[in-house]
Amino acid sequence: MKLKVIIRRCSGYDPEMISGIISQGMEELGVKPFGRVLLKPNTVIAHPEIFPHAFTRREFLDGVLDAVKGASRGVKEIGVGERCGITIPTRFCFKNAGYIDVIKRHGVRTYYFDEEKSVPVKLEKPGRLRDRVFIPQSVVKSDFLINLPKFKAHPWTRLTLSLKNFIGIQDDRHRLVDHNIHLEEKIADLQEVVQPKFIAIDGIIAGQKMMLTPDPFPLGAIIMGTNSCAVDTVCCHMVHVDPLDLEHLSLTSKRGFGPISLDDIDVTGDYPLDEIREKTKNFAFCMERIDSYFKNHKAVSCTVGKFPEGRDYCWGGCPGALQEAMHIFKGFDPGIENKMGRVRVVIGKVDKPLDLEEGEKVLFAGDCTSWEGKIHGKTIKIESSYKKKSEIDEGRTKSNDMLLKNIKPLITRLTQGKKRFIHARGCTISVADQVHYLSLLGKTKNPNYDKRLFFNVTISYLRMVFSRFLNIIKN
Repeated sequence: MKLKVIIRRCSGYDPEMISGIISQGMEELGVKPFGRVLLKPNTVIAHPEIFPHAFTRREFLDGVLDAVKGASRGVKEIGVGERCGITIPTRFCFKNAGYIDVIKRHGVRTYYFDEEKSVPVKLEKPGRLRDRVFIPQSVVKSDFLINLPKFKAHPWTRLTLSLKNFIGIQDDRHRLVDHNIHLEEKIADLQEVVQPKFIAIDGIIAGQKMMLTPDPFPLGAIIMGTNSCAVDTVCCHMVHVDPLDLEHLSLTSKRGFGPISLDDIDVTGDYPLDEIREKTKNFAFCMERIDSYFKNHKAVSCTVGKFPEGRDYCWGGCPGALQEAMHIFKGFDPGIENKMGRVRVVIGKVDKPLDLEEGEKVLFAGDCTSWEGKIHGKTIKIESSYKKKSEIDEGRTKSNDMLLKNIKPLITRLTQGKKRFIHARGCTISVADQVHYLSLLGKTKNPNYDKRLFFNVTISYLRMVFSRFLNIIKN
């Protein structure tokens, strides 16, 4: 039998309406939650003013929880779990997303994956990137995973749907491992950990271009299914993307996790695919190399070289993080392009002069970056320290703690004195790191210290550290 994917109309964020649609979808798909039920939304970052369209909305979670409770019989537990992005404490994002009140009202558990112990899970599928990954205990122990992604474009992977949402099942220490030229393979690996029993995508207001600061698109849809490949394939067609061009979807399908052709999928519901495609003709993506993307930017310019292991570009690493970082600056200050000092970002192995403007500073981003030449009359040599996948032990990862990440750029700046360049080491240089470095070099306000974030993030961080300490003692 063909796998079924349901597309339903939903004009707004009314929890009662959402609950009714989800309940009907679960009944049509024969979904009956059991055992330990874990709901996994997309809360990569959340703030009602600055990042209003980046996350699965509270009303959506509210409606799904109501439907799940109505369909459940004798479950052991219902919980909501996630690890948000860029090392911000998940507690902060849950609060800003409005999840805390929803979770309390429904009487379900909260799992902050950044506060849990992670355990190794063995992988066996042919074509895998690694032989094991580290996953929070609550995910491993779950019997019934419900995946609740946000329908968004993505500057690294083209789209972030149900498969890509699994990046959020890893904590900070393991999340950035292989988050580089191997990102698509990493996403495929994560599918072997646990298969969702039900998927409901928040496509009521979809996100275009970026994934942290997306432009809103009123798609007016909820997409439901029980197979990630089938659901993501349908979603690709909804916005004129060939599923074969979604590399992690293609890889996951080849490993036997589900179909990638509409011929193998039964698409039902009250929102015809043809009607949706007519509506999404102008749905915007941002799969663009940074040397082109910033070509006419007043503050940032980019020189891109060759990348390791024969790759023509690092779609999963530093380049995309730079795009997101600049959009974060713009979210806090729309006029930032006219206020920031000139910064040249160099990524990869570059064998040509940089031809810098007067006063222009340089950020050499990432372990794979190398360059030799003169910067304002002084000879500079930047050497690559890139390590191949086989040289990295996923069980011996370095800390990716938020406080350390905030301190590291400052130390780098102090140790490199008043030089007109910074060599930022790491693979990948994350979005948060690039915000720090660009702020230092461009001599502009750092969004990480904005009053709308700093104090509440700090409080959430301290609570996270204390809770993590208690969990270590318990285990």
